[in-house]
Amino acid sequence: MRLAIETVLQAAAITAADRLIPASFAHIDACFYAGQAHIDFARLLLDNDARFAVPTWTNNGLVSLEQPDLRTDKGDRETIAGARELMQLYIALGARPVWTCAPYQLPERPTLGDHIIVGESNAVAFYNSVIGARTNKYGDFLDVACALTGKVPLARLHTDTGRAGDIVLRTGEIPDTLKSQEIFYHLIGHVAGQRVGNRVPVIDGLPDRVGEDKLKAISAAVAASGGVELWHGVGVTPEAPTLEAALQDRKPSEIIDITIADLTRARDQLSSGRDGPLNMVALGTPHFSITEFAALAPLLAGRKVHDGVKVYVATSRFVRDLAEAQGYLQPLTEAGVEVITDTCTYFSPKVRGCTGRAMTNAAKWAYYAPGMLGIEVCFGSLTECAESAVRGEVWRDQDIWHSLS
Repeated sequence: MRLAIETVLQAAAITAADRLIPASFAHIDACFYAGQAHIDFARLLLDNDARFAVPTWTNNGLVSLEQPDLRTDKGDRETIAGARELMQLYIALGARPVWTCAPYQLPERPTLGDHIIVGESNAVAFYNSVIGARTNKYGDFLDVACALTGKVPLARLHTDTGRAGDIVLRTGEIPDTLKSQEIFYHLIGHVAGQRVGNRVPVIDGLPDRVGEDKLKAISAAVAASGGVELWHGVGVTPEAPTLEAALQDRKPSEIIDITIADLTRARDQLSSGRDGPLNMVALGTPHFSITEFAALAPLLAGRKVHDGVKVYVATSRFVRDLAEAQGYLQPLTEAGVEVITDTCTYFSPKVRGCTGRAMTNAAKWAYYAPGMLGIEVCFGSLTECAESAVRGEVWRDQDIWHSLS
């Protein structure tokens, strides 16, 4: 505990915080294996009877405890074994084993104004932006130290002034027909992350009613292509009822008009390979929601995935069980889709069947997978991914892409 509080105090000094404040919840990333140091740290805690001071949930792991053969240990036996051991250590420490990068899809999630501890990039952006809870991005092992003490430095996004928007991205030039498509939200997030870096952007001109799946897409994309931990959507997110409120009545440092050309460029950047025969379709980055299952099931009901194509949908155990109870899993399983839990498919070592050309509807997956896995990626909508899986080659919905030409 002395080590934990000294770590938190050091973080406070670095961020120029003058005091610590209580936190009510943690979602830790240190349970994701990245080397022996992760195991040594967790064992140190367990050997000294450490326990978390607040409810602490786990991010996804490098492996799936439910599907151990998803990643075989032939390529990297030490990594696979270490990842499994690390996940078990955090269960022993008392963390709630939700194993998801989208904890905000689960019940009992934090609410507006709650001070929390989060390490996973998309979850940081979603909690801050969409829910209005307050967290900085707490890296490994600071996330665990804060959860052990129940304290965080009062700095940056935990403060009122630290949450003010800094740069305005206007989307008035984008037609409403494109804004009605889920793919727009991945693209605008990718563009925003590239343009603002780690500043706090305010996106103006979004439709009045935007579902959480689309806000999840923005949150994941801005955190991947940039370092965004908080963004505001005027009239959409809780701290931005107006542009002035999002900026806290300050003058923005910059105003940028987002154009069709910007979105087209983002689309092209997210497709590292040419269209053609497919080896794999990857959905669920961040983890698939129950409403996404509701959208995918009718697209594949009564159909079959093409021979030689692996289709993975990554989600949490909770959402998987909910999807099964609501009848969405059966048509997907019959079609040849494999629903996986506890992990994601863009991590290395590769999952089974991850070769050649893959397709995804997630900007985050498209951004990371080429470098992580050494494969070609084609980015498209959920409908395009489903149709392409059946056809065995990349299929494009011209109604979507015509608006970006």
